[in-house]
Amino acid sequence: MRPVLIAECCQNHNGNRDILKRMIHAAAENGADYVKIQAIRSGELTFRERFEEGLVGAGGIVQVIKRPFQPELERLSLLDLSPDDEAWFVEECHKAGALAITTAFTRSAVQEIKDMGYDAVKIASYDCASYPLLRDVKQYWNRIFVSTGATFDEEIEQAAQILAGSDFDFLHCVTLYPTPLHELHLSRMDWLKQFTQKVGYSDHSKPVETGLWASKIALALGASSIERHFTVLLPSETKDGPVSVNPEQLRELRSFADQTSQQQWEAIESEYPEWRETLGNPTRQLSPGELLNRDYYRGRFASKSNGIVIYNWEDFIIQ
Repeated sequence: MRPVLIAECCQNHNGNRDILKRMIHAAAENGADYVKIQAIRSGELTFRERFEEGLVGAGGIVQVIKRPFQPELERLSLLDLSPDDEAWFVEECHKAGALAITTAFTRSAVQEIKDMGYDAVKIASYDCASYPLLRDVKQYWNRIFVSTGATFDEEIEQAAQILAGSDFDFLHCVTLYPTPLHELHLSRMDWLKQFTQKVGYSDHSKPVETGLWASKIALALGASSIERHFTVLLPSETKDGPVSVNPEQLRELRSFADQTSQQQWEAIESEYPEWRETLGNPTRQLSPGELLNRDYYRGRFASKSNGIVIYNWEDFIIQ
């Protein structure tokens, strides 16, 4: 089966439809099967007191990330895409010959986007254990991608039970930005295959430092899909630029993905003989950095109804 490549536009469009259009067509022309945006609504950002100042413990060890609400709200508000923008995005992807996908960050967003024509939906790592959200997306889409980074093993097992009967990929990832090669733990893809034979990899490595090796090794190990942040701008021009690939790199990844397994391994053994450092452990404890990110990002966005904040893991009816 030909591996699926997902070009994640993330925040690299800078809220500009013209840039986003360039990204769609560049991604499609260079081998992406799906082009993806994120259904972020800045108005769904949640205020949580402990992140205003963060917490640093003994020895200077960070115990809570410092990320104040107001600056983050102002930054995200510049990146908001309107419902019209999102509907246009789906249409433009189809014009370019690519499938359209979005990350749903809240249950309210699911209700807004469910009829826009998206070919698939993505659930981010921090919501793999948001079971009501998983039930919502299963109701409206058959093709679902779910990242599993910063999620505990028993939570992944429960997520798989909920998604049973749908066409879903689990995407292994490590929620460190950027992810160094020795922290990839790519052997975890085999562990995930007990839940679905479609196991891919969401890559947050830094191309300028580690090239495309993380994605290439994942492909050689049998990844069914690769998600990579994508940009048509310089790495310095967007927040996610440093962990994004450009059109030329996407084309290289497509070419590698379409090679035989023997060709892939010959290239890896020849050009990156240290590749085994990427395997890590199939089961492991989350690192302190991953736990910090889980604490911040899980609940970063929530549905809001009549002044009530409803988190994705809370089983309330969303109006």
